[in-house]
Amino acid sequence: MDRVPLMPITMMFAADRIRAKYLHYVTDYRVLVEAQLRTAERFDLDYVSCISDPAREAADLGARLCFFDDQPPALVESEALLAEKTVLSRLKIPDPLSGGRMLDRVKAAALFKERIGSEKIVEGWVEGPCALAADLRGINTLMLDFYDDPGFVHDLLAFVTEVAIVFARAQSDAGVDLMGVGDAAASLIGPALFEEFILPYHLKLVGELRRMGVKTRSHICGNTARILKLRAGIGYDIMDIDSQVPMELARARMGSETILLGNIPTVAVMERGTAEDVRQAAVECHKACGEKYILSAGCEVPRTTPIENMDALTDYAHSLSVAVSRPDEA
Repeated sequence: MDRVPLMPITMMFAADRIRAKYLHYVTDYRVLVEAQLRTAERFDLDYVSCISDPAREAADLGARLCFFDDQPPALVESEALLAEKTVLSRLKIPDPLSGGRMLDRVKAAALFKERIGSEKIVEGWVEGPCALAADLRGINTLMLDFYDDPGFVHDLLAFVTEVAIVFARAQSDAGVDLMGVGDAAASLIGPALFEEFILPYHLKLVGELRRMGVKTRSHICGNTARILKLRAGIGYDIMDIDSQVPMELARARMGSETILLGNIPTVAVMERGTAEDVRQAAVECHKACGEKYILSAGCEVPRTTPIENMDALTDYAHSLSVAVSRPDEA
C-alpha cells in the first residue's frame, strides 16, 4: 500500500454510525459486521474487526454476565465462576461452534469474508491468558493468587490458553487474516511475574497462531513500560502501544523491526481535542516510531469522538506516500 496503515479500534463508535444499540452489536454478528463495514468505508480504514467485548469465552464457560441496552456487557466479579478454585478441574473447553457467544464471533468472521473478501484485513479476536484468567477468577483475587497459590495460577493459565487456541482456530477457519489478542490485565503485573507466569502462555499461543497461518496482534492497554522488552520477545507481528507509554521508549525497547500501533491519546486527543490536535499527535507518533507504524489511537476510539477528529486520522494517512506493507503481508 502507498500510505501508513490506518487501524483504529472502533466498537461503540462503529455501532453509533449505524444507530445501533450496543446490545445488538455484541449479540448479533450481522449488526457488528454492518457497523464495521460502514465505518471502514466512511473513514477508509484498512481493516474490520470482530472485537466487541471481552466476555465471549467467559460466557461460554459459564461465567455470569450483565447485559445493558447501550453499553458493553459486564462480568459479575462478585459471582466469579472460579470463586472456588476446585471448579477449574471440572471446566471443559467449550466448542466455539456449539451455539454460544463464541459462535456469534465466528459467524462475524465468516460474513466479513463473504462481504469483502481480501479487500480489507479481517481481524479476529481472543482474550489473552491473563485477561481470561481474571474474567473467570476475578481480577483482584487473581492478583493475590500469583503470590498465594502459583501452582493454581499456572493451571488456570494453561487452561485458558487452550481455550484461546480453540477459539482462534475456529475464527481462522472462518477466514480471518489477523488475530488480535487482548490482555489488558497483564499491564498490572511487573516484569518478574510477567516473565514467570504470563510469557510462557503467550509464547504457546503465538506459536499456535502461526501454525494456523494468521498474523498476530498484541493489545495490552495501559502502562506496559516495564514489560516492553518481554512483550517484544513473544513474537507478535503487531504491538499496540497505549498513550501511557512514550512511543520513543517503546521503539527503543522493542527494536527497530517491530511493527508498533497506536499511542494517540483516546480521550485527551481523540475525544476532547481538535482535528489539529489529532493530526499533530499522529505526526509525533509516526516520527517517534518510524516506518514500521500503524496509525491508531492508543486504545478504543471513544463513541463521542467528533467525526472531524476521525477524519483527521484519515487525512493524515492519505497525506503520506510511504511504501508500507499491509500488516497481513509483513
